[in-house]
Amino acid sequence: MNMSFLQELFNSITQRDALLRRRSGESTTPDHGQLVAACQALLESDGEASSIALASRALGMYQRLEPAERQRFFERLASDFAAEPGEIDAAYAHYAERRDNASLEALFEACEPRRQELIRRLNLPSGGTAELVRMREDLLALLRDHPELDAIDADFAHLFGSWFNRGFLVLKRIDWNTPASILEKIIRYEAVHEIQDWDDLRRRLDARDRRCFGFFHPAIGDEPLIFVEVALCKGLPNRIQPILSGEGAGGESGVEEPDEADSAAFFGISNCQTGLRGISFGNFLIKQVVQELKQELPQLRHFVTLSPVPGFRQWLEERRGDEALPEALRETLGELDATEWHRDAERAARLEAVVRPLAARYLAEEKNARGLPQNAVARFHLGNGAELHRVNWLGDTSAKGLKQAAGLMVNYLYVLEEIERNHENYSANATVACSSEVRDLARKARKLAKGEHSK
Repeated sequence: MNMSFLQELFNSITQRDALLRRRSGESTTPDHGQLVAACQALLESDGEASSIALASRALGMYQRLEPAERQRFFERLASDFAAEPGEIDAAYAHYAERRDNASLEALFEACEPRRQELIRRLNLPSGGTAELVRMREDLLALLRDHPELDAIDADFAHLFGSWFNRGFLVLKRIDWNTPASILEKIIRYEAVHEIQDWDDLRRRLDARDRRCFGFFHPAIGDEPLIFVEVALCKGLPNRIQPILSGEGAGGESGVEEPDEADSAAFFGISNCQTGLRGISFGNFLIKQVVQELKQELPQLRHFVTLSPVPGFRQWLEERRGDEALPEALRETLGELDATEWHRDAERAARLEAVVRPLAARYLAEEKNARGLPQNAVARFHLGNGAELHRVNWLGDTSAKGLKQAAGLMVNYLYVLEEIERNHENYSANATVACSSEVRDLARKARKLAKGEHSK
């Protein structure tokens, strides 16, 4: 039987079920207990058509829950839809006795929480995947205050890791001819450098010196999962304002035609779906976009980011409070508090002499509890196999750039022949691939910390 016919049949069943619910007065606000009962019925269903209808009904009920009732629903998922300890014990005893594949499979099945099968069934109706992504977004907002719900998030992440693996993702170029419904989402989801209006968007999609690519998933429709903005330029860019204004790339000249460029600069990578946080797309996206650009523009020699350094200014503030540091160094850092300090040439020069080295140390040497770089953007690019290549002074003089990074931006360089080696060294030993310039700056930072400010 034709699969599209079956899908249309199931969709019509889902729509008919929703219509019957509205007619029967089920449009009123339900409580979490009613939704739990609907989920139990879904798990007990053994027919595909009826399961689709029941899943659609349960998702519709969830959408109408009040926020407090959603929290109670998640609490019930944690308690009522967990794996059964007795079944796990019995399955393990059976496996310990037989140690064969059949008993091992039974043990795996017993260990799986009932929530995972429930989430799979909720994914049956058309639009179910998108609704589950939004459901996880609600869950993520609760986790900080309710760590007992972490197990539910682990179930979502486990299933989403399969549903959104690279084989299901579709890379699309986004340009001015892309449907307006998608372009509106690009404006809304841009998280690194806000898009001001449609004219601003058009500048960023200019076919002469800009490219934009996004990953899409068939089950999510025209909702991008992640997208990257690229500037074509001569040389490596060092400032973001000229790129955003369309004037060119950092002290280097822009290009009038794509074939004049020798560098592709990734200056904005935005994750669009909060409910997919922790599901890795960016590493696949950058590597595939590099291949796409190489195919279109074979003369390109450099693939580099122009990346923000969120959290660096806060780290500097913490250093200022460290009395073990030389007083002269702390006094110089205090000049960051001056209004419009970046417009004062002498003050900016004094700050550059200490802030750039400290930034190199922060990015290359400061580690979190897991032994990885403290900065999240650094972890992302270094984990993808990039090299920490250059720290750019006053690379972003916007209010946001000054507040979060003292105006710094960073180039992470993707050298095609070294990506895999860098990635393996980082994964195995948390080794940070650095240029000689960055290593020299980090050494200077260590001297500054010892009071060797004049050396």
